[in-house]
Amino acid sequence: MAHVIDFKEAGFDSVLEELEWRGLISQSTDRDQLAEALNGEPITYYCGFDPTAASLHIGNLVALINMRHLQAAGHHPIALVGGATGLIGDPRQSGERTLNPKDVVAGWADRLRRQIGGILETEGANPVRFVSNYDWTAQMNVIDFLRDVGKNFRLGTMLAKDTVARRLNSEEGISFTEFSYQVLQGNDYLHLFEEFGCTLQIGGNDQWGNLTSGMDLIRKVKGESVHVFTSPIITDATGKKFGKSEGNAVWLDGTMLSPYKFYQFWFNRPDVEMENLLKVFTFLPKAEIERLVEESKTNPGAREAQRTLAWEVTSFVHGEAATQAAIDASAALFGRGGDLAGIDEATLEAAIDGLKIETEDGGKEFAPASDGERIAEAGVRAGLFKSVSEARKTIKAGGVYLNNARVESEDQPLQSADFLHGRFALIRRGKKALGVVERH
Repeated sequence: MAHVIDFKEAGFDSVLEELEWRGLISQSTDRDQLAEALNGEPITYYCGFDPTAASLHIGNLVALINMRHLQAAGHHPIALVGGATGLIGDPRQSGERTLNPKDVVAGWADRLRRQIGGILETEGANPVRFVSNYDWTAQMNVIDFLRDVGKNFRLGTMLAKDTVARRLNSEEGISFTEFSYQVLQGNDYLHLFEEFGCTLQIGGNDQWGNLTSGMDLIRKVKGESVHVFTSPIITDATGKKFGKSEGNAVWLDGTMLSPYKFYQFWFNRPDVEMENLLKVFTFLPKAEIERLVEESKTNPGAREAQRTLAWEVTSFVHGEAATQAAIDASAALFGRGGDLAGIDEATLEAAIDGLKIETEDGGKEFAPASDGERIAEAGVRAGLFKSVSEARKTIKAGGVYLNNARVESEDQPLQSADFLHGRFALIRRGKKALGVVERH
């Protein structure tokens, strides 16, 4: 697991001060009371993650980073994977969710627990505790739920919640199922308060209404004050939201988005986003972040800030070995060092995925090739040349490479040993034009 420094190492007087400087807190309950709680004896806090997909994404990563900061400061985390609320899904602005089968949700919940366990500490003085709200929600019958929990909620307050209000004014409206979500989440906070002494709930900014529902419920039922705070919804330079609901999902599961593509996502961020992304998504000290931001302004071509950001986030999520493999693959593809043959098959396939060509039916696949076929012909099929004669001319001039080795003969054929992992041969024209053929 990547090294995570605490607020003192990062140069701050308190964890709250660090979270605020990093822009990781958007809304919160009384700031002074929250500071007093976080600066005193370790508290127990929680964040909920609903299994509405097979993986978390980088929107969820912001909440996990907040949890990791608090854990590094000595506080006790609870990760609630919503076995019950995941069957419903919190209300979205864009419309009603599709209800997923119970066995699918249960499988997704297991995957999310494994992901979270790879990011938060699972051992030591304050390891993460995993809970599922299905364990206590499923025990309640509808009469008890309405009498013991529902009685404490007022429709006027519930209707005023931002997402609910927007959905009510939409053409589709909102079902009672999704409308009841905030009651279920409020009950979760009450249960964790009673069971584990949990006094802080965190979540995304779009969860503010649900978070305060639990806070209000605890005050009504127990007469106690607890805390909530939210993290901002991260957007790119154009104001577009990072997240699965916007069609540009950056998943944390390496089988859904490879570590190579994950690394490239961060490496390709523009300079204007560097300060915000380094603050939010890395644990680097303030002085180092300020140095990198200044470097990105004075020497943008070096892309040191992007390189550091990509390394820090990818190694945090996928580990250092997978991150180094992604870096090595990128360098090896274009002959800048590294051994193409040493790249594992999954990383190599992810790295060359964008080099597929369009098929007649509108799909995309790697250009086909076979043993004995001339490289010149394969290069045409891979889209590097307009004709075989152009390919031969370029080979003769010494400008064509097969797996980073210069092609010496215009008639040089592809041999079985040329196909990496028995599948792919990389043909490069000059320094930057790259094509791929797949053995058939």
